[in-house]
Amino acid sequence: MKNVTIYTDGACSGNPGPGGWGAILCYGPHKKEISGGEKSTTNNRMELTAVIRALELLKEPCAVELYSDSKYVIDALEKGWARGWRAKGWVKSDKKPALNPDLWGRLLELCEYHSVRTHWVKGHAENPYNNRCDEIAVSEWQKLKG
Repeated sequence: MKNVTIYTDGACSGNPGPGGWGAILCYGPHKKEISGGEKSTTNNRMELTAVIRALELLKEPCAVELYSDSKYVIDALEKGWARGWRAKGWVKSDKKPALNPDLWGRLLELCEYHSVRTHWVKGHAENPYNNRCDEIAVSEWQKLKG
């Protein structure tokens, strides 16, 4: 299995509002930056989209080290919340509907295909890859701003 490191970030101007996402994939000496955005979205949707798009680029099952500053993404994967929501028909333990079931469903599929280890990093801090992902994500939403 190939070892790939992925850094991701999502950003939004307003919540909802124009949003962007960025990801950096690292494999050996190779690095690839990807990004995108949506006219009307939420920060959490952009955080999820960054992870999904990065994992979708991998052509075979990989061992992935995933770095994100999103507690929403990291905790829901690490603590099994997303799997629990799916098992209960996208309903959370408080009986409220889980948000973003379309993206969570896709992300869980990808996490079953790849071996993903999650790492939370402090946003806007010392991690240069996370900071670069933030720059990319912000530039994407800025392109979409009226």
